[in-house]
Amino acid sequence: MKLDRDRAIELVRASLKQERYEHTLRVTDTALELAASYGADQKKTELAAILHDYAKYRDKDEMRRWINTESRLPKDLLDYHHELWHGPVGAVLLHKEAGLEDGEVASAIACHTTGKANMNTLEKVIFLADYIEPGRKFPGVEEVRKTAEEDLDKACLQAAQNTIFFLMSKGQKVYPDTLHNYNDLLQLIKQK
Repeated sequence: MKLDRDRAIELVRASLKQERYEHTLRVTDTALELAASYGADQKKTELAAILHDYAKYRDKDEMRRWINTESRLPKDLLDYHHELWHGPVGAVLLHKEAGLEDGEVASAIACHTTGKANMNTLEKVIFLADYIEPGRKFPGVEEVRKTAEEDLDKACLQAAQNTIFFLMSKGQKVYPDTLHNYNDLLQLIKQK
């Protein structure tokens, strides 16, 4: 069965709680707006946004097993908070369980929580849409929303910076991809 918008909606509706499904719809709307502004492929954006939280409610032990056994998954994920696992694990599960073949869509799903160095436009759009969708309410999000109207890279940098500050304030470790994302975006903006 082809993994298209309708099939993706069916998959996430079955795997997400209602509140998270509504978040997914808001992320999708936000991502499509960002994609239109910044030139990301609309179909890939829609698919990645719909599927980004596919594994959000998977059992932690199941996700741990996937990280331990799947060669495509970085083992260092296990050293960080389990909230980071659902993106990378979800990308693998979508390939195995739903036939997701598009590597760009899978990569955007995998890094939607942490970001990473050298993100392409699709990855930035999904990363940012998840952060700024209208249901999000936390310090700094309004500023990032405003920046997103003008500059995708600067908005992604603000989101990464806010995430790092938040984790530091809680005494939590920062996943290396988040730091690489921040450093890469900072360099990119300085070169503009």
